[in-house]
Amino acid sequence: MKVKNIVVLCFVAIMLIFSGVSMAQSVKRPFHDGSVWQISFIKMKPGMETAYLNYIATDWKKSQEAAKKAGLILSYKVITSEPHNPGDFNIMLMTEFKDLATMEANDQKADDLAQTTVGTDAQQMDGYRKRLEIREVLGGRLSREIILSPKQ
Repeated sequence: MKVKNIVVLCFVAIMLIFSGVSMAQSVKRPFHDGSVWQISFIKMKPGMETAYLNYIATDWKKSQEAAKKAGLILSYKVITSEPHNPGDFNIMLMTEFKDLATMEANDQKADDLAQTTVGTDAQQMDGYRKRLEIREVLGGRLSREIILSPKQ
């Protein structure tokens, strides 16, 4: 009889352990991963704000719209900011991707699209050189949006 009780107790203990594990795995967090943003921090040179914003409103926007139409990106944003020190950025260029895997998987498609919308590698490099006169790229970040679930 004692052996039977020990077996039953072991079985109950095992069931409680597994039910605890499954409960821990089913915990619903109040957030989930969202899209991925590629953010460039740019410093427009003094007196060149209009020139750079003209580039953003024409060529850069044309490239972003083509990528959006091709399904490579979800959206894009341009945000200006006042710099807090002499070496700080004053404009952010933001491009939204579905997720990191999609962004990386579409690298070749994005390059092919740039060849048709912007031009050859030589033309693209010439554009980079011209923009050096009106802006400085301070850096960039790849960031993931976190979606907060509605309060329950």
